[in-house]
Amino acid sequence: MEKLRRLVKEIAYAQDHTKLSKLHQSLIPILSLASSLYKVVLSIRHYLYHFGLFSKHRLPVPVISVGNLTWGGNGKTPMVEFIASWLADSGISPLILSRGYAGGDEARMLTRHLCRKAVKIGRHGYVDPCDYLVESKWHEEKEGSRIDSRKVGIVILDDGMQHWSLQRDLEIVMVNGLTPWGNHQILPLGPLREPLKALGRADVAVVHHANLVSEHNLRDIKLMMREVKKSLPIFFTGMSPSHFFEVGNINSRIPLDIICNGIVLCVSAIGSANAFVQGMKKMGTLYVDRLDFSDHHPLQDRDIEMIRMKLKELEDRFGSMPVVVITEKDYDRDPEILKHLSPYKVMALYSELQIIPYRGNSDDSFKNLLKELLEVKLLGASQN
Repeated sequence: MEKLRRLVKEIAYAQDHTKLSKLHQSLIPILSLASSLYKVVLSIRHYLYHFGLFSKHRLPVPVISVGNLTWGGNGKTPMVEFIASWLADSGISPLILSRGYAGGDEARMLTRHLCRKAVKIGRHGYVDPCDYLVESKWHEEKEGSRIDSRKVGIVILDDGMQHWSLQRDLEIVMVNGLTPWGNHQILPLGPLREPLKALGRADVAVVHHANLVSEHNLRDIKLMMREVKKSLPIFFTGMSPSHFFEVGNINSRIPLDIICNGIVLCVSAIGSANAFVQGMKKMGTLYVDRLDFSDHHPLQDRDIEMIRMKLKELEDRFGSMPVVVITEKDYDRDPEILKHLSPYKVMALYSELQIIPYRGNSDDSFKNLLKELLEVKLLGASQN
């Protein structure tokens, strides 16, 4: 199954299918048929919601959706954390509803990062938001003020763009700047969950991993989005590494320069492994190798053996012991299994999302825009 997922992903991001192997090309007719059927189902679903045959539920507080048009690696969960932390610091306690893939690795990471803030976390379909909600208004945070953590003023949907049954007041669409649209095809032939015209529903677009993308490519991404929606505000984000922590000792804070001139094996099962590896290469390592698994893939004993073999190869090649580096998401998926790589050291990279200043756009302007858009939407709703 892992090999099949890899083949499908390679097809989805190939710009020229004629250059693919015979094995890849043998899968294309099957994927094309499945993609056509998916388009039909998507159109029917859209029709049913558009004409009110499927109802949309409205909550008594604002709803912010953070979603995307393609599978994995778009920075949705880091953006949800960024927004939730800002709201809590502003005096508004948010409820995050996460999809909870693969046992909820994202939800566990969010819970750990936001445990000291007035933020509640649940899963789509498992938590009734109305159990938590109260009417809430924007207000200035006052010195010494306290938030009632039992009350929720805003709901944030993690991966909510296709969650059409719940009305939202603000739609934020995340785009992976390294691989924005793949081959422009719909799932499973391509990575698109919906056609690009769905960008028209967005209130804000965010290009993630922009710090790893050339100015020319960023310009092309902006132009393509503006062709769909000319007035679409576009911001840029990247992950800023802070420190490592050792697997088995989550409270440790290991400085980033520990890997300078070292040998590193990046092991990940995330949507954008390229961004993770490129970021590691920027830290002054002597050599970076990689083992990539499909997004949300739970590591098995055979995977651990594969990692061990790769580590032994690197040790024999360079004459020194390599270090394994994983992402926090991989750590939260299974904190125990990577302890089995002793005597090799395994560290997780702690990173935070940052708004990248670009042509007048900044951290403050992003937050101010979200606040203004929410106020406009809520005012319009109250007048209807």
